Amino acid sequence: MYPFWVPKLHPDIQCRIDYVGHEGEPVLVVDNLFADAEALVDMAEAYGQFNQADAFYPGVRATAPELYAQGVRHYLSEVIHHAFGLQSENVTGMSVNFSLVTLPPGQLIPLQAIPHFDSIKPSELAAVHYLCGADKGGTSIYRHRSTGFESVNAERVDQYKKIVRDEMESIPYQPKYMNGSNEFFERIVSYEAVFNRLVMYRCTSLHSGNIAPDFILDSNPRTGRLTLNTFLFS
Repeated sequence: MYPFWVPKLHPDIQCRIDYVGHEGEPVLVVDNLFADAEALVDMAEAYGQFNQADAFYPGVRATAPELYAQGVRHYLSEVIHHAFGLQSENVTGMSVNFSLVTLPPGQLIPLQAIPHFDSIKPSELAAVHYLCGADKGGTSIYRHRSTGFESVNAERVDQYKKIVRDEMESIPYQPKYMNGSNEFFERIVSYEAVFNRLVMYRCTSLHSGNIAPDFILDSNPRTGRLTLNTFLFS
């Protein structure tokens, strides 16, 4: 169990909304989110019960302190509504986990080696809060070249999955992390991993972590690619 921790805003918090790509999907960037973000690293190191994540996240995860989710929802509700049109009373649930990238590139399944979407509901949001530095790699938003899709919703999902499956079967699979444009995907924008920066986007947006070829796998929360990953359901 985590020790008691009260989320308080950093006195120099800064928010901006980017509208990216041809589709103009919003990305919310919050720098200097919480005043005592270092305490989150301490808690992850001392109390985090990390286990292998689901079949899609390439690493380990641990449930985050419950008050963290409440803090994000309370302090950012107004700017989230402004950016995405999602009102706090329409949020039906939240999931928040500490995350560490630990899977060797050679063990990636094909779907882990390309940009992905988290949901086909544009009203659902995902956020990554960096508790590490720029050397660990940030997050990028992508466009699928052949369809032009930058997001995948219910109307697009069947077409998108078929085309991506055909593309991946057309070339020999080389297991490696996404880190910039390739023959099938074009990087639209990249956000650096800055300590205490939160980046939020729609779950329908195609995105991927920036994991460089020389990335050092590290399961230590203090020295690895520690992030807090949040999903807002509606």
